[in-house]
Amino acid sequence: MRISVLDVIFDFFSDNMWWIQIFAVLLLFRFVSWVMDKMNNGKLEIGDGWWGPGSKPHTPEDESIRPFKVETSEEEINDLHQRIDLARFTEPLEDIRFHYGFNSNYLKKVVSYWRNQFDWKKQVEILNKYPHFKTKIEGLDIHFIHVKPPKPPAGHKVKPLLMVHGWPGSFFEFYKIIPLLTDPESHGLNYNQIFEVICPSIPGYGFSEAAHKQGFDSVATARIFYKLMSRLGFQEFYIQGGDWGSLICVNMAQMLPSQVKGIHVNMCFISNGTFFILMSLLLGRWFPWLFGFRERDVQLLYPAKKIFSSLFRESGYMHIQATKPDTVGCALNNCPVGLAAYILEKFSTWTNPEYRYLEDGGLEKKYTLDDLLTNIMIYWVTSSIVPSQRFYKENLGQGIGTKKHDKMKVFVPAALAAFPCELLHCPETWARKKFKNLCSYTHMPQGGHFAAFEEPLLLAEDIQKFMGIIQKK
Repeated sequence: MRISVLDVIFDFFSDNMWWIQIFAVLLLFRFVSWVMDKMNNGKLEIGDGWWGPGSKPHTPEDESIRPFKVETSEEEINDLHQRIDLARFTEPLEDIRFHYGFNSNYLKKVVSYWRNQFDWKKQVEILNKYPHFKTKIEGLDIHFIHVKPPKPPAGHKVKPLLMVHGWPGSFFEFYKIIPLLTDPESHGLNYNQIFEVICPSIPGYGFSEAAHKQGFDSVATARIFYKLMSRLGFQEFYIQGGDWGSLICVNMAQMLPSQVKGIHVNMCFISNGTFFILMSLLLGRWFPWLFGFRERDVQLLYPAKKIFSSLFRESGYMHIQATKPDTVGCALNNCPVGLAAYILEKFSTWTNPEYRYLEDGGLEKKYTLDDLLTNIMIYWVTSSIVPSQRFYKENLGQGIGTKKHDKMKVFVPAALAAFPCELLHCPETWARKKFKNLCSYTHMPQGGHFAAFEEPLLLAEDIQKFMGIIQKK
């Protein structure tokens, strides 16, 4: 019996139709992703804005930079203590640990320490160990700290580095990493790069004035921080951020590709290459090589159901703050104990999701109560919990990935430090969909969402590595 070539081809396709269909679908998704990438190569417009009260005045804005000092008073402390004394606690369920949120048994311990041992005046002195300043930009009083190297080594060019925090953090997150970047030699570190560090407070957070009008989002923040750097005399600079700080830095890089010489992030907002990411998440466990996944990526991403269960478990706050921030904010702004529980719960599970299995939420494994309560106090004394939550509504109120910058790429030299306990792991192949000049990608050995606060040495080392790569180019 003679078998024709056509018969062989027909039999091959019949026997392998399932794999051929998968391959065709993958090719289609690759093509669609390529087309969409090509469509989003633009530059983000800088624009302008006015976020102060009333109409923008006709007179030029005062561009002076004023020294600022964090202060407190007996009245402020007494008011806090009175409110703490009136707190009501609900008994937790048996063996509940942190599965329902902040365990109220441990909360009593934290509150007792806050009321009887925590020394806010001492912490104010610590806050003031770095120089603070304020300046008016687009109608808002912008707060920042600016730390210069005490003794820059001869022959080393000092690099300006803007570091941007997120929610529910503050500029205080960077207090441990600043000396490692500005004065490494005094801390026993042999770094080749020396920085002067600028850490602003996002408007509406801490000591930066909140916007008085709707629409103040990450793009507006990026523009204000660019104006801040320009006002400080920096025409070229480097930027670093996590959480909202990551998005703000991305917007700055999209807006100012000539001025931003490098961007380092420890959280990646994934909004490019959606088709590729979806397919890689569905099939990457079986075909990791096809999507560029490393063994560590597979460990952190699968089983995929853990991603969705984690996002469901940890994103309730986001839905509230992106829709009705003022409602829950009213309660938090009036009750310090409620504010502490609401914020500190994030420092538990966002540092390590496994900490929810512990009675104390693992809070004191990586932080001291003094450090944690200092961050809480920054929110409390400035009444900034409500405007900080509004930032979610301004950025996410119309849906995730709906803004122009969400689909735009970043072309400046970039680095991602991927900490294993971050809220969502971002493989290098995903990051390259956003950062087209990704010079450094590091699987960090440990750490979670609050990298600078939790693992300052690891983050400083990765920033140094990135700067060394840029310097060699």
